[in-house]
Amino acid sequence: MNATAAVQVRNALYPVSEAQKKGMFEAGPEGPIVMVNLLKFRDRAVYEDGRPCDLTGREAYALYGAEVGPMITAYGGRVLFVGDVTWLAIGEVDRLWDEVALAQYPDRAALAAMSTSAEWRAISVHRAAGLEGQLNIETVLPAWLRTAQDTSAIKAG
Repeated sequence: MNATAAVQVRNALYPVSEAQKKGMFEAGPEGPIVMVNLLKFRDRAVYEDGRPCDLTGREAYALYGAEVGPMITAYGGRVLFVGDVTWLAIGEVDRLWDEVALAQYPDRAALAAMSTSAEWRAISVHRAAGLEGQLNIETVLPAWLRTAQDTSAIKAG
């Protein structure tokens, strides 16, 4: 792919293909993963059960965020960073995401276990109400860094 080729982006709330759904339950890479979450909020929150709501999408998502952070910790992970998107320095998109969140998990299995738990489903109503969509990208340390002399601090986080 050359530098001028277009990249298509489709925000979603849940996996959009059978391959994504199946992949969530595959072993995945060895060791910790960091999920990069690019979040786009609705102007106004919309709850699937039709409840009356006067929240913005960001406010509804904040209710989810306040509860999912401790849940990530309970599954052996941690929230590494959450920040508002303020500027696109390189590249071009039709609309910027509103927020970026980085969450580390011990492995893909921990992420899958958390995101299929009854506790997660209970709080995910706020996520769905607040998000217009997102990209959720699994990342790992690159091979050159995994083999570097002193990566213990990076791997441990």
